[in-house]
Amino acid sequence: MEKTLVDPWAWGPLTNSVQAVSVTNVRGTLYCSGQAAVDANGVPMAADMRTQMMQTFQNLETLITEAGYECSNIVRLNVYTTSVQEMFATCMDVYVPFLHRHGIKQATTLLEVKGLFASLTFEVEATVVK
Repeated sequence: MEKTLVDPWAWGPLTNSVQAVSVTNVRGTLYCSGQAAVDANGVPMAADMRTQMMQTFQNLETLITEAGYECSNIVRLNVYTTSVQEMFATCMDVYVPFLHRHGIKQATTLLEVKGLFASLTFEVEATVVK
């Protein structure tokens, strides 16, 4: 698998993402459903957004690993939150290290939504290649 990052604007490196990822010679693609702070029994977490984000990324890592893929090969990460302002104010010390730990440079979309399932405040969906 070969990845080429495309980010033609100078402000791109400041976003913790890239504008596009071109992938060739792919052996497989994993399309992950939305992952959130839900335990193994399907019970959603009622904690603050920062704690939910930590659990969400742990769940995403588990899913990707169990499927035989690697987090470093996430090429798209869509983020849904009930408050972009709260996310930037309280969670970037969780979000950015997750990306850096795995060397992820992904195309991304960030959306603020009116609500998520139950008490959830943060959810991600990922596309991973190998």
